[in-house]
Amino acid sequence: MKRFHLDDPERAGLHPSVARLHAKLAERGIDPTAPIADTPEPIPALEAAHARIPTRFRHAVADHPRVATWCRAVAQQATAPSTGARRQVATGPSLLLIGPTGTGKTRQAYGAIRSLLGGGTGVHWQAVTAADLYADMRPRPGTDPEWMLRHLMRTPLLVLDDLGAARATEWTEELTYRLINHRYNFELPTVMTSNLTVGDLRMKLGDRVASRIAGMAEQVTFNGPDRRRNRTA
Repeated sequence: MKRFHLDDPERAGLHPSVARLHAKLAERGIDPTAPIADTPEPIPALEAAHARIPTRFRHAVADHPRVATWCRAVAQQATAPSTGARRQVATGPSLLLIGPTGTGKTRQAYGAIRSLLGGGTGVHWQAVTAADLYADMRPRPGTDPEWMLRHLMRTPLLVLDDLGAARATEWTEELTYRLINHRYNFELPTVMTSNLTVGDLRMKLGDRVASRIAGMAEQVTFNGPDRRRNRTA
C-alpha cells in the first residue's frame, strides 16, 4: 500500500514540493521548521476571517513545524495579479493531518489560515467538515448542490475536516472523488484532517481518492492524549 508521504532519507516526511521550498529557505538562512509566531492585531484580513472561523479556533497558531513549513510553501507560491496588489494563494501543496481525536489537527488547520493572512498573503478560503459537505449536497428545494460543490472545488484554499468520519456510500465516494480530483488536477492547496489511520482512510474513501491524496498531500501524524478532555483543545 502506498503511503501518504514522501519517504526521503534526507527530508523524511516532506512532500516533494515542500522539500524543494525547504531547501530554498535554508539556502537563504531561514529556518523552515521554526514555528510561525502569531501576529499582532488588528490585521484587517485576519479580523474579517475571524467572522468565519469558529470561536474556539480564532486564536489558533500554526506552531507545528511541518504545518509552519507548509504555510511558507504556500505563501512562497502565491502570485500577485497586478503591480502593487497583494500576493494571492493560487496553487501549492496540500496537507493531510491524521491522528486520534483531540490531538490538535483542526486547530492547526485554522492556524494555517490565520498564519497566511497574518503574514500578508491573500487567501480566498473555505472550511467544511466532510459530514456537513455531504449533508449540504443532498438535493432539497431552494438549493443548488452542483453550484455548491463547484464552489468548493475551485476555492483557492480548502480545509476539509474530519475526512472519512461520515458513513460511506457510493454517492459520498463519488462526491469526494470529484472534489479531490479537481483540486489534485489544478494543484489547489487543501488541508485535510482525519481521525482514521492511512489504511482505514483508503478503505473508507476508495483507491481513486486515496491515490490522489497521496499524490497531492504531505502526511503529518499527530499523537498524544485527547486535549478536549483536559479542556485545552
